[in-house]
Amino acid sequence: MQLSPMDVVARVDVLALAGTPAETFTAGGAAVTVGPRGSVVIADTVDQVGASGVWSSEEFRLVGPVPGALAERFLRSARAWPSLAPSAELGSIHLFVRLGQAFLYLGPVHHSQSGWTGDVWTMEDCTLRVEPPLSRDVLDRVRPPGTPTTLPALDWLDHVDDDRATALRLFIEGWYPPPDPDEEPDTPSVVVPEALAAFYRLARGRTGVLGVQNFIRPAGDLTIGADGLLEFGHENQGCFSWSLDLSQDDPTVWTSDAPDFRHVEREPLSGFLLQFSLYEAMLNAPYHAWSRPVPTPIASELLGTLRRVPLKTWMWPMYQTSFYVAPGLIACVDDDEENEECRVEFGATHRSLLRPLADQGIRWSVFDG
Repeated sequence: MQLSPMDVVARVDVLALAGTPAETFTAGGAAVTVGPRGSVVIADTVDQVGASGVWSSEEFRLVGPVPGALAERFLRSARAWPSLAPSAELGSIHLFVRLGQAFLYLGPVHHSQSGWTGDVWTMEDCTLRVEPPLSRDVLDRVRPPGTPTTLPALDWLDHVDDDRATALRLFIEGWYPPPDPDEEPDTPSVVVPEALAAFYRLARGRTGVLGVQNFIRPAGDLTIGADGLLEFGHENQGCFSWSLDLSQDDPTVWTSDAPDFRHVEREPLSGFLLQFSLYEAMLNAPYHAWSRPVPTPIASELLGTLRRVPLKTWMWPMYQTSFYVAPGLIACVDDDEENEECRVEFGATHRSLLRPLADQGIRWSVFDG
């Protein structure tokens, strides 16, 4: 049977693509049938972080754990594992979405990336690449748009100028779920400034507060270096680290990206921790829109409905980062003044918050709206 993308077919035609005998697995609500002629993925029209479904115009996410036989089939087809030789007999991976009693064919898909855990290397999730990208009309059919019921508020923003401890507390309490009350507190291994001690109290029982890309060290792992500074955080690849002077109430923060080079952050610890929290919350948000470098006036238009967080720019080795927010939305803006352009990264708690960005004529490197 020959099918073209956007064909609507009956179930019997769908399963014929796998051939017989076939075996069917389930993963995250999707059904995956594997047979001698190919593999067939059938998903519902859902839009949930924990369910298998169409994620964006270019991605389908299969949420696991994925059975071993299925994981091996996908990896062989993608030539993604050197020890698993590819085989022309595996056929293609075909993607369908249920529309009532019929099935919409989205075309053949390909393994893009996958996550693995455990001693026996279980595939926990798998991203399948959709080519060509789905149009907005088709995307709305297979991933129906929704509206948020509640969004994190911006009450914390009013305290940034005069009470950063309150601002940080309200932001974390509003952005993250309530903490796990059974998690034991992590006592700092040295006496730390109150801003850092309060940060550790807020992080207790809240996954991700200490970082998902870059990290604040666990309280029990703090040490004082030979220079007398407390190294309390680091970039994910160890390219640079953050230190502070324990003799100050609201210490200066130093960024060190070489043994003999460091620079002073523009904000003291109280502001730095808020900047760190905003950046990590953006990265850990379920939905993203990340631009390639765009002219500064275009970036200003993208940010027109957001409020700028009143902090000095965060000094990365290559960029100066500012933060803009709206309810449930964080934008990190890396400003390249020399070239008069910016890179803008949005993180959102609900997909609908990114939808207005779809019509801005921006070439996005990542777009989940």
